[in-house]
Formats: sequence, structure tokens, C-alpha cells
Amino acid sequence: MRILSLLLILLAFHELNAQDSTGVVVHKDPRVDLLLKKSIELNEYNTREARRFVPGFRILIINTNDRNKANEAKARVYRNFPELKSYLVYQAPFFKLKVGNFASQKEAEEYLNRLQTVFPANIYIVRDTIEVNPDKSGELEK
Repeated sequence: MRILSLLLILLAFHELNAQDSTGVVVHKDPRVDLLLKKSIELNEYNTREARRFVPGFRILIINTNDRNKANEAKARVYRNFPELKSYLVYQAPFFKLKVGNFASQKEAEEYLNRLQTVFPANIYIVRDTIEVNPDKSGELEK
């Protein structure tokens, strides 16, 4: 009985060991690599837009129901601070001019002091969804 069980164990071990040395060759279609590369490119393209907007801060320059005043304020921002991106939004019945894309409130406060020389009254730092450039490694556009 022991000899028979020993013989069965040796035979099973030989079968398991024989499977490792069969030399199976897998031929991969080269189009699989191209398909994988294309899939990675499409995923990057599709998720880029989602990564473009993040929570941050902007500076509210003017909140008025006069479109001309809002456009004049926007022109003054362009003249004095060309590096700042401005956003003129209409939320009935008001036109709101917000500037900048600041990741932190501290960055916004630095610009707030500079902007107060041109707009001495009623400008505020507000929380907003800001734009970032996902192609650059996390750098924010002003």
C-alpha cells in the first residue's frame, strides 16, 4: 500500500514537473501593442478636460448691473495687469468681473494689494472654480 501511494505521488510529481518543460510559445499579434498605445492616448485626451478645472480663488473686481462699467473695468485690468486672465460673467441682473486663477488664498492676497491701487474700493477674494493647464505639471495659469 505504501509503495503504491509512493508510486502515485512520484507519478503526479513527474506530471506536474513535465508541464513546466513543454516549451509553449505564445505568438502575440503586433496590433495589440498599437491598440494599447491608442487606448492610452484616448484616455489621456478624455480625462484632460476633467483635470482642467479645480477649486481655487479669484478676485472679484466689480459687481454691477451696468455692462459699460464692467467692460471699462475689464479694459483697465488688461492695461494694468496683462498677465491676469479676466472673466466677465452675467448673472441676472448683474455683471461680475473676476480675475486670476489662484491656487491659494495667499497668492490671491498678493494680487489683491496690487489691484487695490487701480480699483480702490470693493474688491474681494472669492472662492471659484479655476482653470489649470493639465499639460504642464500642475502649474497654474494666472
